[in-house]
Amino acid sequence: MSEELQDAKTPKLLLVDDDESLLRLMSIRLEAEGFDVTSVDNGTQALRLMFNNQFDVVLSDLRMPGMDGLSLFDEILQEHRDLPVILMTAHGTIQDAVAATQRGVFSFLTKPVDHDELRKILLKAISQTRKNDLGDWCSEIITRSPDMIKLLKQAEQIADKNVSVLINGASGTGKELLAKAIHKASSRAQKPFVAINCGALPENLLESELFGHARGAFTGAVQANPGLFREADGGTLFLDEIGDMPLSLQVKLLRALQERSIRPVGSAASIDVDVRVISATHKDLQEAMQDNEFREDLYYRLNVVNLDIPKLKDRFEDIPLLADYLLKESAKKHGINVRKFADDAVNMLTKADWPGNVRQLVNVVERCVALTNSKIIPASLVEQALSQETEYWPTLTEARDSFEYRYLCRLLQLTDGNVTRASDMAGRNRTDMHKLMKKHGLNAADFRTSDV
Repeated sequence: MSEELQDAKTPKLLLVDDDESLLRLMSIRLEAEGFDVTSVDNGTQALRLMFNNQFDVVLSDLRMPGMDGLSLFDEILQEHRDLPVILMTAHGTIQDAVAATQRGVFSFLTKPVDHDELRKILLKAISQTRKNDLGDWCSEIITRSPDMIKLLKQAEQIADKNVSVLINGASGTGKELLAKAIHKASSRAQKPFVAINCGALPENLLESELFGHARGAFTGAVQANPGLFREADGGTLFLDEIGDMPLSLQVKLLRALQERSIRPVGSAASIDVDVRVISATHKDLQEAMQDNEFREDLYYRLNVVNLDIPKLKDRFEDIPLLADYLLKESAKKHGINVRKFADDAVNMLTKADWPGNVRQLVNVVERCVALTNSKIIPASLVEQALSQETEYWPTLTEARDSFEYRYLCRLLQLTDGNVTRASDMAGRNRTDMHKLMKKHGLNAADFRTSDV
């Protein structure tokens, strides 16, 4: 038995190949390695077995009469999206391998199969499958990416520890979804999970939302507001886009975390709270600290554990899984009879850049489902959806940054790159203007007209 499998439960492998002699030989070898092997000689029989049996991995020939390996994979994807499928072929080409992996196939091997290579790939596939052993807490996070699985294991390890967590990741990568999963895996799971976007509210409203206010604390405060800290008492408070929190409010947040108590606006009394804080940002807080835009003491208070979510384009193996899941959810929600994306459509989705990450993928799939006239969505419809920039609606932070960049460019053009004049026109001091220019990678010299 393989040493890697000695301390684990016996992995169940479904082997599919129309070559009976090869089927028998591989079954003997894999059973000797410690796998529980079930072998069949066609895809249809494999699908029947999967109705009543649970497998950890499927190893199938690509070229088979009737249902070939890719068709079998497509069928498996419909009902068992997390199950790794490995394909083998004696007619392998680079194009076959690329097409298969882009569609979500776990790996691709050329016959005659190198047994050491096969064993390594099978063990890697088993490791991925057993990501599900983490439990239901992360069931809403759809992935087969090794980087994401490693991240989830780290998240589970710290979930029940009462430490602050900082999640880094670009907009649309699923930072709040990860925060909810951590809450669900913790001993606080039965208590509230409360979220707020720190960049979506002006400073005075954000303070009132977080810490609450007393009745009559300001104009319009006709009744007391307990605030989100008290609403999340015993549970988790998720502070999204923490990098956008004003400096003056950062001081009050730091005090609340240190003293484990809050003071509502307009109140003289402090109130004890028991809250686990998870924060998230798409910004580089190290750079923000250097620019005196984020407090160093608050950073270290929030960043006890740091988790980085990769961009969607960096976990391309997840795109077919996510697209299939989102398609089914959208079809069910809208009552539309659509089954899957065509092969070339999946290929197009996998190669897209996805600046808006998973949030953008959701929009593209929704548009495709809404506009399709067939059960299989063609590549032409995916291309149309990807080209519709209005279908990707930016977050408030993204929209604000985009406007800020265009505004600064226009301002520097008008002033011929004169930062002092630009500062005056913007109603900001030179220090602020230089910080904004640095934030957007702008150089005043690039806007100066050369002497003629």
